[in-house]
Amino acid sequence: MDVLSGILLLCLAVGLYVVCSLYLLRNPWILHKRKRLEFYCRHISHRGGSGEKIENTMEAFTHAVAVGTEMLEMDCHLTSDGYVVISHDNNLMRQTGYDKTVSSLRFQDLPLYEERLEVTFYVGHYSTGKDRKFVLLEDLFKKFPSMPMILEIKENNDLLIKKNPSMPYMFTMKRGILLLLLFYTGLLPFVPLGESLLLFYLPSIINRTYIPEEAILKKRFVVYLLQKLTMRKSLFEHLIKRGLQVQLFVCNEESDMEAAFAVGATGVMSDYPTLLTNYIKKHPPPPPPSISYFKGNSKHCLANR
Repeated sequence: MDVLSGILLLCLAVGLYVVCSLYLLRNPWILHKRKRLEFYCRHISHRGGSGEKIENTMEAFTHAVAVGTEMLEMDCHLTSDGYVVISHDNNLMRQTGYDKTVSSLRFQDLPLYEERLEVTFYVGHYSTGKDRKFVLLEDLFKKFPSMPMILEIKENNDLLIKKNPSMPYMFTMKRGILLLLLFYTGLLPFVPLGESLLLFYLPSIINRTYIPEEAILKKRFVVYLLQKLTMRKSLFEHLIKRGLQVQLFVCNEESDMEAAFAVGATGVMSDYPTLLTNYIKKHPPPPPPSISYFKGNSKHCLANR
């Protein structure tokens, strides 16, 4: 009798937990105060729009803003003389042809970008431009003081992080894995989240427009599993209700942009800002929730910590 009672109590507890978890998944404001970010961005330009101009140059960023981007994405490194430089790679071989690192050079000694660069997330496609100079993060802030920016810190460098003020931040890889574990165990609705942005691959681009270096991602089953585990509309809806934004990258074809918005992304990142602008004009997404937008010269960036 005691065993049966124990089993019944356990079933009752599990059932109650499942019901509470599902209810709070759909109604997270019961436990959590909604984040109030001062931006809501559907259109994000990857490396400043590296498919239309040389990546991470001032020309690229200026072009992306001119064609209607709502957010700029970039990576940064620290030079040997302490300047924060916008560059995806620390080693400059791919970008410039010189086997040197940003961290080993003074800012004034950085070489020019190659005249023609392959678009990392669109294999076989190349970009060119008149501007081939590296950009200081400070100069980009000055030129576009009200433009939201995703700032990804590519190295574990405390000094580099200290050079950027406190700002909203996005999920790291470890925190992203934890997010999935919380979601699939039903614990997510009960756990507070410090992050403001979930930024992730659209898995369907892998081994098609984007060829990864990691051998494990070359396996079709792994990509299929990644697609099934991560592209969960109920997860995205829960995060959005809590005030987070979900951005999927890097979508360089209209079919990928369509897939990203269809699964529930609030924003799409592309190397082709003109293409994304035209897609959004033809397929306007639902209006954003009521939030505070930028005022004056405020500047808000997201740091990957």
